[in-house]
Amino acid sequence: MRLEEVDTPALVIELDALERNLRRLNDAVAGQVRVRAHAKTHKCAEIARRQVAAGAVGVCCQKVSEAEVMVAGGIGDVLVSNEVVGAAKLARLADLARRARIGVCVDDARNVAELDAACAAAGTRLDVYVEIDVGARRCGVAPGKAAVALAREVAARANLRFAGLQAYHGAAQHLRAMAERRAAIELAAAAVRETRAQIEAADVPCPRVTGAGSGSFMFEIATGAFDEIQPGSYIFMDADYARNEWAAPLPRFEQALFVLATVMSRPVPERAVVDAGLKASSVDSGLPLLWQRPGLTCVRVSDEHGVIEIAPGAAAPALGEKLLLVPGHCDPTVNLYERYVCVRGGRVEALWPIEARGALV
Repeated sequence: MRLEEVDTPALVIELDALERNLRRLNDAVAGQVRVRAHAKTHKCAEIARRQVAAGAVGVCCQKVSEAEVMVAGGIGDVLVSNEVVGAAKLARLADLARRARIGVCVDDARNVAELDAACAAAGTRLDVYVEIDVGARRCGVAPGKAAVALAREVAARANLRFAGLQAYHGAAQHLRAMAERRAAIELAAAAVRETRAQIEAADVPCPRVTGAGSGSFMFEIATGAFDEIQPGSYIFMDADYARNEWAAPLPRFEQALFVLATVMSRPVPERAVVDAGLKASSVDSGLPLLWQRPGLTCVRVSDEHGVIEIAPGAAAPALGEKLLLVPGHCDPTVNLYERYVCVRGGRVEALWPIEARGALV
């Protein structure tokens, strides 16, 4: 089937671009640190397997249900790079450790005790990372003494392995200027180094520091404070990441994910309406962009409609014409679809299920 024959809205992967992104990341890292790709971006076991085949040690997830999908899909090393609370979730997480190496993050001693009890009941062990707040002001204990105390708490538990520190600066990923991102990561790295030193001075080995994202990972590598990176969006990119400044040492990844839409209305010469609105593309990070169609701008969306403004002199799309949209934010856009339509050279090559779609618990 040709791309223009695909019914819409559809979530499209340009396979050549995705494969170049895989190679570009590995070429940039060049074995300096471990890569643990973030599966919350794509939610697809096929892509996770390709990331591992390209050199990743495993994947990250944000939910237990995502981790279950990845393990069922053949991924043997999964870190839930998030806190997990609640008896039902903890029981599932501990049980999952029967089938794969599983890690999780903590920022509270009570959660450590609950994790230990769940693992004791299941007869398993988990890797546990103490999450420190390095500037995102989300989860994580303060660097320094609080992190040392929590690391000791984990290390003392019979059914847990203290695996190191989680130090992800999510807010830094979308600082537009390279200099701003670099400065934010240097501050984060200083907190990491001091915290790791204090933990080891307390006679608790700190095997690993993990963190970093698509917008900053080369800065984390340059600090020497990180052993593992967790990029996710690099595999697809989106309109929000496109607004960042990109220059060495960060590689420029290609746009590989698109929403295919059909022009369903041409009510006036200066306006077109496509069949992809809020239910087809997330707009939390801005409206979608029109791919390689200068003069066409998405100006608003509603549930089922995307309104396209046509600038004077621009090539106007015809009724029924297919357009490619670049989603504002790739991760929540992916969660709206059941499958990817994978295209190479303008023709459909494969359909990949998004098995972790809706995996929220």
